[in-house]
Amino acid sequence: MNWAVTTYDSAFGYVSAHGAPLVDLLDPQPGERAIDLGCGTGAFSAEIAERGAEVLGIDGNPDMVAQATAMHPGLSFVLGDAHDFTVGESFDAVASNAALHWMTRDPDAVIGRVHASLRPGGRFVGELGGAGNCAELIVAMQTAWRVFGLGEPDLPWYFPSPAEYATKLEEAGFTLRLLEHADRPTRMTEGPNGAADWVRAYAATALADVPPELVDPLLDRVNDLAAPALRRESGWVADYVRLRFAAIRKPDGAVPLPTGPMPSDPQL
Repeated sequence: MNWAVTTYDSAFGYVSAHGAPLVDLLDPQPGERAIDLGCGTGAFSAEIAERGAEVLGIDGNPDMVAQATAMHPGLSFVLGDAHDFTVGESFDAVASNAALHWMTRDPDAVIGRVHASLRPGGRFVGELGGAGNCAELIVAMQTAWRVFGLGEPDLPWYFPSPAEYATKLEEAGFTLRLLEHADRPTRMTEGPNGAADWVRAYAATALADVPPELVDPLLDRVNDLAAPALRRESGWVADYVRLRFAAIRKPDGAVPLPTGPMPSDPQL
């Protein structure tokens, strides 16, 4: 699986886009103002700030914002829902690293809020899970849930196809400059118990309704089902597929945002 559009232009500094660190794709400049959307504990915000840009980290999890503030006391972090955040001034860039796929309530609203926060010509750069991300892990989960007579697991992610996300960006008032969709097998580091520990770390909502006495045998079955595809001699590997993009807000005018109140959700 490897799908790419590479109509890169002077809105972004030149980089070898495939596999480049996301901060290079963003190319923040001294004096620019950038938002790190879904900033987590602030590691990516710090990378942006090291390039000389003024960065604002936004996250919907108060614990993450507190950790980011403690770990990076010279940077600014605020609590905010990506679906309806507002900022007082226009920014030069918005970036999001491994966070957009958690913003499942209304992806169009997220893109709309990014558009509203940018100056005309401002950059929107991101990386998220794309279509096919964690396919083997998800099939193992769904099969194990059925074996134990449970309903479909609640999967807390949004993994769009390249065409789907490109359409959303264009319809929201962005011009797409780069889009990549590629396999990126990644060593599991969440714990020693392979797929089971991965589920505990990243799909906790799927376990919330499972009777406590079934959790361990259920996850053992997930491991058994996922092992043929994902367990190597060197350890477990997650079948990640990443979608990376770079876009600019069209200079020729704003796209109207949806009107009316949006539901409140503190989770990103």
